[in-house]
Amino acid sequence: MRREALGLLEEQSRQGQVDLFYGDESQVSPEGYVPYGWQFEGERVCIESARGKGLNCFALISRDNRIVYATREESMTSDFIIEELERLSFRIVKPTVVVLDNARVHTAAKVRKQLESWQQRGLFLFYLPPYSPHLNLAERLWKELKARWLKPQDYLTTDTLFYAVKLALAAVGKSLFINFSDYKI
Repeated sequence: MRREALGLLEEQSRQGQVDLFYGDESQVSPEGYVPYGWQFEGERVCIESARGKGLNCFALISRDNRIVYATREESMTSDFIIEELERLSFRIVKPTVVVLDNARVHTAAKVRKQLESWQQRGLFLFYLPPYSPHLNLAERLWKELKARWLKPQDYLTTDTLFYAVKLALAAVGKSLFINFSDYKI
């Protein structure tokens, strides 16, 4: 049922009736991102990295690469999510739907308390079914950021990493693009 509803939202977005954003958060850690790898026998392969605190990122991305994002070194909290959605609610120009997973920071009582005022401004939250990260476009954003856009030398220091992350997120929709496939129910 939720998948079909998401399909209808996608169609409304294609027709220009609503703005549709997919949201999620991720941490970029100075310890590096290595999803998989291989090497020849006897070959030594390494990625230099620094130890330290990570950079937490929250982003909303649309299928046409429009992005709204914020970063912070502190943990993600429902207060932070509320602050970012509140900011968005004052900037929207047409009904806007934000698709989120069921993480506690997205579903906390504090967040639910804000729903009515956001809806009055035209901002609506749509929660994905449990265990369906494949339906959230923001997951692809994090994969592109960590696997393609950040380079091994970006991980040398916390400063270079945080700077590279912020540069990459700022470039989404301008010089960095993700080619999302069409939504299929």
